[in-house]
Amino acid sequence: MDEKQKTGKPVTGQKAAETIPRVISVRPKKSDYDEMMKQVDISHLPNKEQKNMNSVLHKADTRGSANHGWLEAKHTFSFGSYQDPNRVHFGMLRVLNDDKIAGGMGFGTHPHDNMEIITIPLEGALSHKDSMGNGTTIKAGDVQVMSAGKGILHSEFNASETEFCKLLQIWVFPNNRGVEPRYDQITLNQEKMKNNFLQIISPNLKDEGVWIHQNAWFHLGEFDKDQRFSYELKDKSNGVYIFLINGKINANGQELEQRDGFGVWETDKIDFKTLENSKILLMEIPMEVK
Repeated sequence: MDEKQKTGKPVTGQKAAETIPRVISVRPKKSDYDEMMKQVDISHLPNKEQKNMNSVLHKADTRGSANHGWLEAKHTFSFGSYQDPNRVHFGMLRVLNDDKIAGGMGFGTHPHDNMEIITIPLEGALSHKDSMGNGTTIKAGDVQVMSAGKGILHSEFNASETEFCKLLQIWVFPNNRGVEPRYDQITLNQEKMKNNFLQIISPNLKDEGVWIHQNAWFHLGEFDKDQRFSYELKDKSNGVYIFLINGKINANGQELEQRDGFGVWETDKIDFKTLENSKILLMEIPMEVK
């Protein structure tokens, strides 16, 4: 999804009835990377909504919001018409959008470059087409990754004419610019997510899940109430951003409810206790923006 909301003008939804020409790469008029990096202070660390010096709390009801009729969106970080200089990014994590798309509607063909774009459907299904020749549908239980690299065109539409599609879309700054665009998707093993963090994204082609151009690891888990467990960081220089999809948990002493976000850095591990049945997205992210 592009950042057309940035102008403050309404985002126009389209019906899914278009064909994208197949090309190797497309250079957008304005670079995603350059435009978004303008908002980032290189020495920036998260704001001080916290009880510890090395953590930041983003309550669900403090997120930015946009309602375009066909699209309802919640923005953890500045995006489109929602701009807050204290909530631009968490390390290399730049966008975390919680979207609800009406039946048959979606985003028409638009460009991206130099961004790692991860889509996690929560309900329903999303149809995807791009200039690399991909035409696929992702559904709840799948994960999609797109390395925009030196430039691509793509479109996204709700695959149903009648039901809403709900999804998370996440943008991560890459550690290499100008790479060949690429696309991948996987279906998750739900049994491996039961009371366990399943790795869904890593920097390694041969590792579990899909891979991206960044020293980042994402995990998903569905946990019963009263479970205690820990996550040890793969890279101790990284931070961890926790997004609670549903439920209620305690993470390193911080209580979180549905759709809350909590970032922690300068730590070796995160200790969890589930206070209700909970679904957790955990994102281990480099903290230095460069």
